[in-house]
Amino acid sequence: MKSKLYILGLIASVVCLFSACSGKKQATAPRPPFCADSAYAYIEAQMAYGPRVPNSKAHNDCAVWFIQQLRARGAKVELQRGQMPDYRGNMQQIYNIIAHFSTPDIANRPHILLGAHYDTRPWCDEEEEYADRFYNVPGANDGASGVGVLLEVARQLGQRLADSTLRTPVDIVLFDCEDMGTPHFYTGQEREDTWCLGSQLWATNYAKNQSAVYSFGIILDMVGAPDASFPREMYSTQYAANYQQSIWRSAEQLGYGAMFNNMQSYPITDDHYYINYIAGIPCVDIIHYDIRNATGFPHWWHTRNDDLTNISKQTLQAVGEVVMSQL
Repeated sequence: MKSKLYILGLIASVVCLFSACSGKKQATAPRPPFCADSAYAYIEAQMAYGPRVPNSKAHNDCAVWFIQQLRARGAKVELQRGQMPDYRGNMQQIYNIIAHFSTPDIANRPHILLGAHYDTRPWCDEEEEYADRFYNVPGANDGASGVGVLLEVARQLGQRLADSTLRTPVDIVLFDCEDMGTPHFYTGQEREDTWCLGSQLWATNYAKNQSAVYSFGIILDMVGAPDASFPREMYSTQYAANYQQSIWRSAEQLGYGAMFNNMQSYPITDDHYYINYIAGIPCVDIIHYDIRNATGFPHWWHTRNDDLTNISKQTLQAVGEVVMSQL
């Protein structure tokens, strides 16, 4: 397993040297550097560990691999440890991974925050068969896709560090325990704040200490589906309308206006909500949401079918370029 993952990490680093990146469209804006093949390889590497359910060996081993990858790109990496109550009221151990891309001459400038959750849901509670609901979600899209895009962004930021072209400090945070929210089969009372435990911990710590100043943030969640739809999420509009407008305008200029559409979605309790509400950092959520589906999410969301067959390099390319356009 370890040798296979090492090889996958190398592939993510060099694959763009040997193949054209996927999903490019004709557009008027300059094309930001991003390689979907590399992002996809990072997703494959995560999936090779198995479901990254909190407290599992796969979860812990994958977290160590993230730290290694980010440090290899020149980031200063710290591990935020803490505890938050889960849906039963039991204290859940949390490990947030924080990577700082900066240099001494720009360290005092406002930072940009990029984030995604790396854990996977312990229950497939959207499965039709009750017995299937107790499997772990594989988490290719819901978890690995956002992290895969950010690891490729980290590779690009590492290039900027190497050639001294980084002009704005960027912090990448891989949040833990986003998907630990109350399972549907639980007979107790559901609480909304059982989701996004890692970002709640991070935001609370930031609000108390304010160790850095952030201009804005972007959260990526479920950003790899074929035919993805990224409407303007309502909490993002409420708290960070100007930044949301800038991101969607860039997407249109890059030729991704159909994917980053101007429809308004319902408010979604994702990591960005607590970053906005607790930390006071304007933060925008890029998340797949389709009003044609009953849940708003893909039909394989929170099921055993959230696997690599549902990851599109074209979607990864679009999201990656849009994020890079803001840095």
